[in-house]
Amino acid sequence: MKSVVLLSAGLDSTVNLFEAHHHGEVLLALTFDYGQRAAAQEIKKSKVLCETLKIPHQVIPLGFFKTFLSSSLINRDLKVPDKNDVKIDELNTSQRTAKAVWVPNRNGIFLNIAAGIAENLKAEFIIPGFNIEEAATFPDNTDQFLKALDVSLSFSTANGVKTMCFTTALNKTQIVKRGLELQVPFANIWPCYHDHEKWCGKCESCLRAKRAFESNSLHFF
Repeated sequence: MKSVVLLSAGLDSTVNLFEAHHHGEVLLALTFDYGQRAAAQEIKKSKVLCETLKIPHQVIPLGFFKTFLSSSLINRDLKVPDKNDVKIDELNTSQRTAKAVWVPNRNGIFLNIAAGIAENLKAEFIIPGFNIEEAATFPDNTDQFLKALDVSLSFSTANGVKTMCFTTALNKTQIVKRGLELQVPFANIWPCYHDHEKWCGKCESCLRAKRAFESNSLHFF
C-alpha cells in the first residue's frame, strides 16, 4: 500500500502516519502552512516524526487562507475557545465552539492537493487524521465525507486515488491506545491550537487529547 499522509503532528494524523507506515509505504507526508496559529510547531513536530520513520516530508504554504478571517485559528484578533467556553461532553456547546475554529473547506482543499501529489507519485491512497468525536461537530471529518470525496477523485485523478483513514470510527482514547501499540512518541506530537513553547492544555484540542492520554494512564499536561 503506497500512500501520501496529511500530517499536522496532531494526535489523529500522527497515529495515521504510523499506521500507514505499519501497513505499507508512505511515499510522502504533507504539512500545510495555511497561516494557522500553530503552524510553526506543527511543521517542527511533523519534521521530527517523519525523521523518526525516515519518511519524506514536504511543507505546502497556502497563503490565500489568510483571507478566511472568520476562523480564530487564522485571525488572531478572534479568541480561540478555551476551557471556560468548552464542554467536550456537551454536543450543543461543542457545535457552538466548533464554529469559532472552522476554516472554510480546509479538509476539502487539503485532500484535493494531496490527491494531485499522490497521483504524480503513483500512490494509491491519501490519508488524513479524523476521529469519531470531532466528526460530530465537523462534517468534513466524517466517513461520509471521505466516501463522497472518493467519488469525486475517481473523476479527477487518472489512477483513481482514494482516501483512507484508520481512525474515523475511533474516539481519542482509542486512538491513543492504538498509538501506544504502534509505539508513537507522543511527546513529539502537537495537539494544541496555539504555538506556545508547550501545549496550552486549555483549548478544545488539548482538552480532548488530555482526556485521551489520562484514560491510557499517560500524563503530558
